Amino acid sequence: MKYHALSAEEAVSRIKSGDRVFLHTAAATPQRLIDAMVGRADELRDVEIVSLHTEGEAAYVRPEYRESFRLNSLFVGRNVRSAVQGGDADAIPVFLSDVPSLFLNGVLPLDVALVHVSPPDRHGFCSLGVSVDSALAAVHGAKLVIAQVNPNMPRTHGEGMLHVSRIHAMVDVDDQLPETAAHELTEIELSIGRHIAGIVEDGATLQMGIGAIPDAALAALSGHRDLGIHSEMFSDGVVELVEKGVINGSKKNTHRDIIVASFLVGTRRLYDFVDDNPLVEMFPSDYVNDTREIRKNPKVTAINSAIEIDMSGQVCADSIGQRHFSGVGGQMDFIRGAALSPGGKPIIALPSTTRKGLSRIVPRLQPGAGVVTTRAHVQYVVTEYGIVNLHGKNLRQRAEALASIAHPDFREDICREAHAVYGAYNKSSICC
Repeated sequence: MKYHALSAEEAVSRIKSGDRVFLHTAAATPQRLIDAMVGRADELRDVEIVSLHTEGEAAYVRPEYRESFRLNSLFVGRNVRSAVQGGDADAIPVFLSDVPSLFLNGVLPLDVALVHVSPPDRHGFCSLGVSVDSALAAVHGAKLVIAQVNPNMPRTHGEGMLHVSRIHAMVDVDDQLPETAAHELTEIELSIGRHIAGIVEDGATLQMGIGAIPDAALAALSGHRDLGIHSEMFSDGVVELVEKGVINGSKKNTHRDIIVASFLVGTRRLYDFVDDNPLVEMFPSDYVNDTREIRKNPKVTAINSAIEIDMSGQVCADSIGQRHFSGVGGQMDFIRGAALSPGGKPIIALPSTTRKGLSRIVPRLQPGAGVVTTRAHVQYVVTEYGIVNLHGKNLRQRAEALASIAHPDFREDICREAHAVYGAYNKSSICC
């Protein structure tokens, strides 16, 4: 379908001072439009940027642009982390499942949505491609929708279609999507992955967060059968298992035989795999991350990581002390959804120590640390030293269990603190 294309500079000329502007997520970050908007910094004032994680340069958080732009981040990525930690940008703690409602229910009404789409088909429909998550709500809620149209954006199935009549300005680009290669996995991560794979049952429905540990878990699942995917995101590791016949979705109760996600991050191999592939359906995050939908599938196994966990089971996953590091994201959505799924397994997995050699299993969280997943929600915890299940355990038993999978150098400290706080243990206990 033919359309009238503008230059990026012409398209963003309609952004006004005081506007709230949404940026498309992750690999769909509309970099050309962002660059053009930042190019107007001298004439714009108090523009609020709202986004989840984005890829590429985030020039709008530079100190020299603080009078022009202010980021209100829904999930802090590497490119804006120092700005948030330094006070030049803000962070909103929010479940990923709740983000679309912020735009549609008047909590964060949008003036402008900058998105990245595939070219329109003969019926005039573009695809939001690799990121539907909160973008669909953004384009429905924004007063002004500006899209960069890219033949390299995969055309994905599901609910990510946008008709050209809803787009107020279109800009042609021919850019490669940003790629995120698979992590070079350490022996510790591989060990954690093997532990996780050992409790994943055939026929399970998987959710994976972002990072090396979910990648390691996928790498260890090649001997499994009939796995399904219902996950906020996935990456190249899923493609490998689909091609091996491990992932086929045949045991799912909803979207049987289909991989369900709300955004994708990976390499061109992943983007080519999902392009016009009926096996993959992309939906908004208020559907994919809805606990009511997650629990419908059998044996939901949610694999998520953490920064630290205290001896009672409280999980910090978004901050290092008071320093904001990432976001709440979808961890709680899926930890609870997996717990409610028949035969489900909510898993928190983390190396026993930090890169600096400090324990990630601690007597108490760092001052100011945020609790993303409460101790009442936590069940399986995995480190390279093994697996424990905290479900139904009292506080003393939890401390003992977590000490058993902490690094040996720190077990005595955890036990000593647990003894002081919770009282004596049985003689058979690791903490006696």
